[in-house]
Amino acid sequence: MRQVEIFNLTKSYPNPYGETFRAVVDFNLNIEKGEFVGLIGHSGCGKSTVLTMLAGLNEISDGGIIVGDSEITGAGPDRAVVFQSPCLMPWMTAFGNVMLGVNNVYPHATKAQRKQIAEYALCAVGLADSMNKRPTEMSGGMQQRVGIARAIALKPTVLLLDEPFGRLDSLTRMELQDVILEILDREKITTVLVSHDVDEVVFLCDRVVMMTNGPAATIGEILSIDFERPRERTSMMKDPLYYQCLDHLLSYLTERAHLRTDPRIHDSSNLLGFTGAKVETAK
Repeated sequence: MRQVEIFNLTKSYPNPYGETFRAVVDFNLNIEKGEFVGLIGHSGCGKSTVLTMLAGLNEISDGGIIVGDSEITGAGPDRAVVFQSPCLMPWMTAFGNVMLGVNNVYPHATKAQRKQIAEYALCAVGLADSMNKRPTEMSGGMQQRVGIARAIALKPTVLLLDEPFGRLDSLTRMELQDVILEILDREKITTVLVSHDVDEVVFLCDRVVMMTNGPAATIGEILSIDFERPRERTSMMKDPLYYQCLDHLLSYLTERAHLRTDPRIHDSSNLLGFTGAKVETAK
């Protein structure tokens, strides 16, 4: 069942010289309900631009996005975002920060019901014993857990992750990746992740969308990551397919790095042969 349809998505910006700068052009992607899709590419390729347009936080220049049965026209609680920085209210506790969203999204629920939703979300991310702590009393990883709890408490149909683990150390990053997978396996939330980390997208995602270089970036290839769920890190890392997927992503990014030296080249064709996993070429 299709959850998200992105068609001919384009983002353009005016510049002082009267010409239009096109950051993203003709981005087309369908995402199934419960699917976990990653966006990867070099800096400036428009990954976060696509994500913020899907979130309704960035105006669409052309094309459109359908979530469920409706074309989006702005932000909504059906699409929750977790950013690299959790942006918590420093004077509020973890519980208070989560309740901010809950109170707005569930205005007709009783106080007890809203409290139960917030507590459930905080327990789901492992903060059952830290609900009354303020951000200054929490580590960076704990703060990001609050950000994740705040997002899932809205019960979104689509979860959008914009490099949510980028500021964390390796151990904390892996812990939170496992937390995300546990939640998504249980709640079946359709998820889109922007990341620079190839290990991360292979471990987490069902498909990885590789973008061409900006400006005028679009989809270059789509790589299917054919591991069953629930996923277990140790067993995946023993499978040769895991490393074949990593090698393909790294090869793609390396090839694109060479193309960045010539701004005239914005080819979105499949540049590299690969037989270890399923690869789609952008149409």
